[in-house]
Order: sequence, then structure tokens, then C-alpha cells
Amino acid sequence: MSALFLLIGISIIVAGAFLTAFLWSVKNGQYDDDYTPSVRMLFDDELPAENSTSSEPKIQNK
Repeated sequence: MSALFLLIGISIIVAGAFLTAFLWSVKNGQYDDDYTPSVRMLFDDELPAENSTSSEPKIQNK
């Protein structure tokens, strides 16, 4: 029975630590920008420039 009380006490301490970490992250602005992540996939990525000085001939399919 004492082990149950010990586990309940430890779980309350862990839950309090997670609540404190959550409140700290909200206070520091971790969750302020909720628009950019939703449209980030719509932005085009820059393609790497092709190396035009290579000595290999380019093959064109006809």
C-alpha cells in the first residue's frame, strides 16, 4: 500500500513538471505562429543549379 502512495506522489511531481514546462513554453512564445506551418508546404523550394561546365554530353530523347 505504501508503494501506491509513493507512485501517486511521483506521478503528481512528474505531472507538475510537465505542466510547468508547458506553461514556460507558452510564455516564451513557442506556440505563437500557427499560420506559417500550414502554408510552408506551398512555398517552392529552390532547385539546385545544374553544372553547365561538365564535359559529359547531354543526351536528348526524341
